[in-house]
Amino acid sequence: MKKLFTLYFIFLLANFAYSQESDIPSDSVSKALKDTTYWNSELSIGFNLNQASFSGNWKAGGVNSFALGSIFSGKANYAKEKLSWDNQVELIYGIVKNDDLGVRKSNDRIFFDSKLGYKITDKWSYFTSLNFITQFTDGFDYTPDDPLLISRFFAPAFLTSGFGFEYKPNENFAMRLAPFSPRFTFVTDTELINNVPNNYGVPEGQKLRTEWLAFQVFMTYNKKFSDNLTLNSRYQIFANLETIEFRTIDHRLDFTLIAKITRYVDVTFTSINVYDIDMVDGIQFSQALALGILYKVNNKK
Repeated sequence: MKKLFTLYFIFLLANFAYSQESDIPSDSVSKALKDTTYWNSELSIGFNLNQASFSGNWKAGGVNSFALGSIFSGKANYAKEKLSWDNQVELIYGIVKNDDLGVRKSNDRIFFDSKLGYKITDKWSYFTSLNFITQFTDGFDYTPDDPLLISRFFAPAFLTSGFGFEYKPNENFAMRLAPFSPRFTFVTDTELINNVPNNYGVPEGQKLRTEWLAFQVFMTYNKKFSDNLTLNSRYQIFANLETIEFRTIDHRLDFTLIAKITRYVDVTFTSINVYDIDMVDGIQFSQALALGILYKVNNKK
């Protein structure tokens, strides 16, 4: 009897525990499981293709052309209590071939940013960061009769660190103020100075320039206006305090506008605008407009 009573008691406890667990809605359980991660990650991969061809007797005019573009972007952000760690990578590359001109690149960018933050108040944080920019392949100036090599992988490349304060009043806007922001400029090809006399600020015969006493402002504005329209932008100011003048302050503005047509088809407009007298006098700019396929996935869905 004692054994039977013990078995019956265990059965009642098991049945009670099961009924209590089953009373919790499945969506609540799912949400609780999702909330156990402090990471917010997202991955986007996109491709676009443009092609045009004309017969030799086509009287309306035109140039045979082929263009291919690709974009890979991702983010992995961690946030728990006062600590945060934000990481972003952007890889963009495109080629174009017009008639007999051969294959030329139309877009080329490697961008990586990592920031570690610690909250002081709801809107202000301490932070330290690393920011890296370069390109994948050789770049040429096609103005002369013969293409002139003006850039390569890691020539130039810019690694900028930052230590300071971040102001983030909402999810869309953030501004970093870094009174101490050393920057390292790499030109790994020492022969490049023959084609680019200022050598991107790196002294002749050397591969690295270090700017220790520097100040940086880094702002981002990312806004999802609707399910079909998204803007991602960032603006960077860099000033070497040892040689500071108004004309020597570097500026860089990047923005991407994405308009979705269907779930996987979108129109993407990208633009880069740079002012840096160590590269060239005046403002440099590039822009690209593409229709293509964009696949996006994140860990919150």
